[in-house]
Order: sequence, then structure tokens, then C-alpha cells
Amino acid sequence: MNRKLEELFDLGPNTESPEIPVLETGKEVTTEALGNLEKIENALPQVRGLEMSDVEMDELANIATSSYKDLMDLGMQVDSRFSSEIFGVASSLLGHAITAKTAKINKKLKTIELQLKKAALDQKMAVKNEEIDATPMGEGKKLDRNELLKILNSKNQDQ
Repeated sequence: MNRKLEELFDLGPNTESPEIPVLETGKEVTTEALGNLEKIENALPQVRGLEMSDVEMDELANIATSSYKDLMDLGMQVDSRFSSEIFGVASSLLGHAITAKTAKINKKLKTIELQLKKAALDQKMAVKNEEIDATPMGEGKKLDRNELLKILNSKNQDQ
């Protein structure tokens, strides 16, 4: 029996069946991947305005993770000919949880990238505005086309 059935019927844990060990490498990899995703998420608190989709993605990831755990428990309790399908579904649920977290992080990284590009553009515009403001006011001459071309040609030859 699995935990859900034990809780539903108020039964104690079943000690008659031998405990089948779970592959620890898979659990470590997924735990490490989800841990890394959480670290990245916590390192980016300056991104704002994404809270609604973040909550939804977290909720989906939590549902998928809990369903994964339930299916793994069920797969360990059923006959081996049925357990392969259950484990396949469990692994796809874990994949969905990781995909939800990854999509959330990619969205945050894209937003940060756009914020950095906007900040760089704002800085360039500020420098250009400073240059325009710093240019001294000239004596304002009226130049015709030919005189203007002579001035530009002389500057080009000097360079």
C-alpha cells in the first residue's frame, strides 16, 4: 500500500513487504537541479512585475513534484509489469516541474537582459545630451551650400 491509502484507511505503515531501494543518483540529480533553480530564483529579487506568473509556475512545479513522489511510492508497491508505466509517468511529471521552473527563470533572465539594455541606452542618451548641452553657442553665420562643403572638406583633409 502507499501512503495515501494508509492515510485514507487510518492504517499503520505496512512492514510486511520488503523495502525496495530507490536509485539515489536520480534523486540527487533532480534535487540538485531544483536546488540550483531555487538559488537562481533567490538571487534575482530585483525583477518586479512577474509575481503572478511566478506564483502559477511555482504552483505547477509543486503539484508536479508531489504527484511525482506519489507515483514513485505507488510504483514501488505495484507489480513489476505495471510499475514501468507508472515510473514513466512519474518521470514526465518531474520533467514538467523542471520545465516550469526553467521557464520562470528564463523569463526573469530575459527581463533582466532587457532592463540592462535599457539602462545602457539611457546612459548613452544621457552622454549625448550632455555633449549637446556642453557645446558652446556659436556666432551663427549664414552659410550657403558651397561654403559649408568647403568647411567640411577642410576638416576631412585635416584628419
